[in-house]
Amino acid sequence: MSPIPHGKGCNSACCLRLQNVSVKAGNDYIVSDITMHVHCGEMVALIGPNGAGKSTVLKAILGQREYDGVIAFSAPGIRHRRAPRIGYVPQSPAFDPSDPVSVADLFACCMSKRPAFLGLGKAMRQKVLECLARVHGTDLIDKRIGTLSGGELQRVLLALALEPMPNILILDEPLSGVDTTGNTELMDMLDEIRHTYDLSILMTTHDFGLLSRYADQVVLIDGCVIDQGTPEAVLSGDAFFRIFYRKGAQQ
Repeated sequence: MSPIPHGKGCNSACCLRLQNVSVKAGNDYIVSDITMHVHCGEMVALIGPNGAGKSTVLKAILGQREYDGVIAFSAPGIRHRRAPRIGYVPQSPAFDPSDPVSVADLFACCMSKRPAFLGLGKAMRQKVLECLARVHGTDLIDKRIGTLSGGELQRVLLALALEPMPNILILDEPLSGVDTTGNTELMDMLDEIRHTYDLSILMTTHDFGLLSRYADQVVLIDGCVIDQGTPEAVLSGDAFFRIFYRKGAQQ
């Protein structure tokens, strides 16, 4: 487990607290009474079976779902002058392999007022290369989006989420569609990013093998918080085995 490098506690905007957060669909609760704390500099994994409400929790944090309870970006008693910047990487979207849109075009659409079909100016191309350098992906700039491997696409989406540099990075299933070698490389990169840029990471995942190496906390939910603590404690706990190895359970 990687240490928190700076010892700032939660006095910065990289803190994330959920207190008794509940989200409804109609009259039914999708999740209820979710309480968790992502401390500044931590990497926290949110896990649970399909339908447990993981993506719903992320959407509540992002302001995309109405909720009851408290979502705050500081420790109790601390106020910041501005809201934190949040970077978000959704579950990998599908792109048509025949689509001519390149990585450079995608960045141009997201970062420039200049129409993408006019191409990148010299200054914008340099800016895109700087963004891709954060994820060791400068060689991807002219590749077509639809031809990228799962790991390459995650690098591109991550580079977009890091511009401008966020206080909190949220990733929904970043390891999905990435092979075993790519998983390790991606987790190494996330660990490097949080230490280099002093941010916090909250991610959902169904891949548990690397969590003991990288995550500071694991939060297990199934409609509510079932267990939370260190990866070693949660992944060896009775609740984890009951949920993931019961008859018919799915990851």
